[in-house]
Amino acid sequence: MKTLKLQIDSNIIILGYMGCGKSLISKSLANILNLKCIDLDHIIENKEKMKISEIFETKGELAFRKIEKEVLLDILKSSKKTVISLGGGTPCYFENMKIINSNSKFVFYIKNSNKLLSERLFKERGKRPVISKIESLDHMIEFVSKHMFERIHFYNMAKYKINAGQKKIEEIISEIIEILNQ
Repeated sequence: MKTLKLQIDSNIIILGYMGCGKSLISKSLANILNLKCIDLDHIIENKEKMKISEIFETKGELAFRKIEKEVLLDILKSSKKTVISLGGGTPCYFENMKIINSNSKFVFYIKNSNKLLSERLFKERGKRPVISKIESLDHMIEFVSKHMFERIHFYNMAKYKINAGQKKIEEIISEIIEILNQ
């Protein structure tokens, strides 16, 4: 795809469950739109000088979620026309989703079936400490289904929902660009 020049006057925020393709979609979209791309998890890791998994292990999830909110607020204050990829849990804590929606016109939830997410995550579980100990696809489906049940309410607060399914990245990005062009 070629670079496009749209009149974007707001951040573009990409959210969804882990394994849905947020990072790849965000980077590709930013590249096509010639915008900066920010991955919230990478910013947190640079700020804390440790991996997300290490923060969870050493400081605990609540401390991580507080850091995450602080970094999210900083990014939203300092960025105006940026593609921002959130962590899978970011929308689900504190008032994050309310803050996200009030700071951007373009909030996209990348939807996938629990089965597809589970299959992807099971293949790459070694790279993801939260799920590294899950030993069967059935257990992964159970894990993902439980998490999605807890998180779907927050994800559905996004203004736009993109059914990613088996679509190619180019198709997903075209759908997003079509919405941005309206």
